[in-house]
Amino acid sequence: MADVRCGFFVEKKKRFCKMIVARGKVFCGEHATMEEGGIRRIPCPLDPKHTVSENKLEKHLKKCNSREKEKPVYYVENINSGSADGETLHQVSLSERSRTELQSLLDKLKTAVTGLQCDVEDSVLSHPVLQEELNNPKNGDSAHKHLKQQSSLLGHLEALGLLGRGRCFVEFGAGRGKLSHWIHEALKTRDHLQTCDDLQLLLVERCSTRFKVDGKHQDTGVQFDRLQVDIQHLDLSKVQLLRQRRLPLVGVGKHLCGAATDLALRCLLETPGLREEGEPPPKRLKTSEPESADAAALLESSPGPDSGPGPVLGLAVALCCHHRCEWRHYVGQQFFLQNGLGAADFSAFCRMSSWATCGLRPTNRDGPPQGGTNQRGDVEEHDPAEGTDAVSGFLLADEREQVGRLCKRLIDGGRLDFLKTKGFNSKLTRYVNSQVTLENVLLTAVPSN
Repeated sequence: MADVRCGFFVEKKKRFCKMIVARGKVFCGEHATMEEGGIRRIPCPLDPKHTVSENKLEKHLKKCNSREKEKPVYYVENINSGSADGETLHQVSLSERSRTELQSLLDKLKTAVTGLQCDVEDSVLSHPVLQEELNNPKNGDSAHKHLKQQSSLLGHLEALGLLGRGRCFVEFGAGRGKLSHWIHEALKTRDHLQTCDDLQLLLVERCSTRFKVDGKHQDTGVQFDRLQVDIQHLDLSKVQLLRQRRLPLVGVGKHLCGAATDLALRCLLETPGLREEGEPPPKRLKTSEPESADAAALLESSPGPDSGPGPVLGLAVALCCHHRCEWRHYVGQQFFLQNGLGAADFSAFCRMSSWATCGLRPTNRDGPPQGGTNQRGDVEEHDPAEGTDAVSGFLLADEREQVGRLCKRLIDGGRLDFLKTKGFNSKLTRYVNSQVTLENVLLTAVPSN
């Protein structure tokens, strides 16, 4: 017997509801009130986007997905938020500023970047584990671009000596978990160990995500775990699975949007218990020695489940969306203050940083940016900069692009300075070309000793 569709006509969509109805019914549960004598449905008090039968409200509230859930032990309110300074800062659009103010900002920018040791080198790498997928003709342009980025990220992890077993990879802003998937594939194919005792993959994502790839690895002998929490509130020292084996940590991320990069840096390097204050970062393990004496010592010295997580071996984070950075989360506040810049300047430079990508749109070659269009040349899962924040006629498109890039480098310069104070050598690298993605800069760091 063929499924019967709901008989309710959705006026807004000019079609009938596509929901399947129960046997003998004309309308689906959502439109059951249309039936004569039907039970009245009311908007859910927790989320008015859906309705519930009035006589089943009490039962529904106990299981509704929008109900307030008990916070996990690793949730600590605003632990990685940083300074509260600038929280109430009034945001001023660039289009509202006078020519004099804009010129003053440009002068400050040029002064700040003069002598800045923040060069970005080109280094497009790859990893053989992705070669088959890269050559697969079934992958479209979008999938191919993401694969190129993931391949280069793994190549850089390999070059830094961070890609190996005997550690836990923490993927911030994991989304579907594709980066962790390829890290697992890279280690699985070239290492004989089949247990999960020496390798963990921890995926951090604040939203519930569909089509997660980590679900496919539950029976492969490697431990995939997912935390649904905002990085801002994540205390890694209280994550039980990290405390059990105390494996060294490697932070990774593919396009950590705006302030999420700063939150991730704080989460890794300022979480109490990850490393005692004043203690130098440990020497990183060599990829070629997955069962080296260093790794064995780290595993054997683990005091047990009551100890904190292992030390941080390094990180590799693809940067993105500097226009979404926030002063209160920014790790480079001291760097800005030492250069005579403050929260207001930071806010303006964040907005101007979007010129590095929006200026590359073809429409900008002949006129100012048009509001409401995507300012990114690639297809990413991130919001574009504000199209209404353009400054008509102030600079040519090429000049705006250059200013935008300088703003990005200055913001990233503060991040490099922060990492230096934490005992890490860090650098910026263009890890793919701009045809793959306009946001093509990778931040990497390893202990300096």
